[in-house]
Amino acid sequence: MADILDIDAAVIGAGPAGLMAAEQLALGGMRVIVFDGMGAPARKFLLAGRGGLNLTHSEAMPDFLSRYSAAQAWLTPALEAFGPEQLRAWADDLGQPTFVGSSGRVFPVAMKASPLLRAWLRRLDALGVQLRLKHRWTGWDGEGRLSFDTADGPRSIAARATVLALGGASWPRLGSDGSWSDLLAARGVTITPLRPANCGFVAQWSALFADKYQGAPLKNVALSFGARTVRGEAVITRDGIEGGAIYAISAVLRDAILAEGQARLSIALRPDLSIADLAARLAKPRGKQSLSTYLRKAAGLSPAGIGLLQEAAHGTGVALATLPADQLAALINAVPVRLVATAPIAKAISTAGGIALGEIDADYMLRKLPGVFAAGEMLDWEAPTGGYLLTACFATGVMAGRGALRWLQRA
Repeated sequence: MADILDIDAAVIGAGPAGLMAAEQLALGGMRVIVFDGMGAPARKFLLAGRGGLNLTHSEAMPDFLSRYSAAQAWLTPALEAFGPEQLRAWADDLGQPTFVGSSGRVFPVAMKASPLLRAWLRRLDALGVQLRLKHRWTGWDGEGRLSFDTADGPRSIAARATVLALGGASWPRLGSDGSWSDLLAARGVTITPLRPANCGFVAQWSALFADKYQGAPLKNVALSFGARTVRGEAVITRDGIEGGAIYAISAVLRDAILAEGQARLSIALRPDLSIADLAARLAKPRGKQSLSTYLRKAAGLSPAGIGLLQEAAHGTGVALATLPADQLAALINAVPVRLVATAPIAKAISTAGGIALGEIDADYMLRKLPGVFAAGEMLDWEAPTGGYLLTACFATGVMAGRGALRWLQRA
C-alpha cells in the first residue's frame, strides 16, 4: 500500500488514552490518524462498561490522588489538569451526563460505555481525526517510519509526531498484549516487567471445597494483609479468590508473593461484630443442630463462609466442631488463606510495570525517542478499580496529546 507521507500525528492505540490524545491534537489543528490492531476501537473500554461504566470517583482530591500510591507525585499534574471534575464535564459535553452512585463512584446516566464511545467518535470525526483499524504496529522501518502489518500486507507511515497508547498486557484478545515492550526495549527504553494488577490469586483449595463453592460470593467481608484492611466483596474461584475487595489490595499481595513466594490473607467473615460478641453468640448450646446450621443461625454466616472456615480448619488438622467459642469466634474474623500466585496476567483487569517513568519527560515524550510520546497503561503506574484506573488513562492521554501538540508547534 502507498505510504501516508504527510500527517502531523499518528496515535497508535484506540483506547481511552489514545483517543484522548488524538482529540487534543485535533483541537490544536493537527492532522491525526489513529491506528489500532483490532477491528473496532476501544474494545477493552467497551468490555469494562458492559456492567456499568465506572468513569471516575467523586471523593476529595487529596484522597483521590492517594490511590495512586508510588506514582502519586508523578501523576498529580496530569490528574490536576484533567481529573474527575474535568472528565465529568467532558462526558457531559458529549451529551453523556454522569451521576454519583451511593459508593461515590461516578457513572454515565446511560450506564454503558457504548453511547459515550459513539458520541466521542462522532466528535473526533468532526474534528477530522481518521481511524485506521486492523493496523498492527510492528515498530519502525529502516527510514524511521512507523511500520504496520495490515490485511493488505506491510505498510510504512511517516508522521511528525507519534503517541503510543497500546495498553498493558491484560486481556490480550482485546488488543493489549504487551508486545510493544520488546520494540521499545530494542530502542534502549527501560521497561519495568509487566505484572498483573487488579487481579485474582491462586489459593490451592481442596478439590472438595473448589467443587462446591467455586463462583460463590463472600459478601460484606473485610480482607486484611499487613497494615491494609479493605471492606467489600470477594468471589471464590476454582483455583483461588478474586473480586473487588481483592483487587483493592492486589498490589501488596502480588509484591509479597513475588518476594516471599506466598502471602497469607486474613478474611473477617463478620467484621461488623467483635470477637466478644461472636463468642457470646457461639457459647449458646448447639443442641441437635448440625454445625453448619448452627453457624448460619448463631453467627450469621453464609454457606461459602462456613465452607471457608471448614477449609481453614482442615488445613490445620483441627476439627471445627471441637473449637471452644472464643477460638471459633477468633477464626471467623481472621480466616487465614494462603495465596501462592497471582492469576494469569491475561485475566487481570490491568497491569503494573511498563515504560519506566524516568524515561518520560514532562510532556510525556520518550527521552530516547524525540517526537514519540506515551500514555495510559504503557507507563509504569497502577491504580485500583473504582474509577481511578480509567481516570488516569484519560488524564495521561490528555498530557501526551498536549505534549505532542507543543512538539509539533515548535517544529
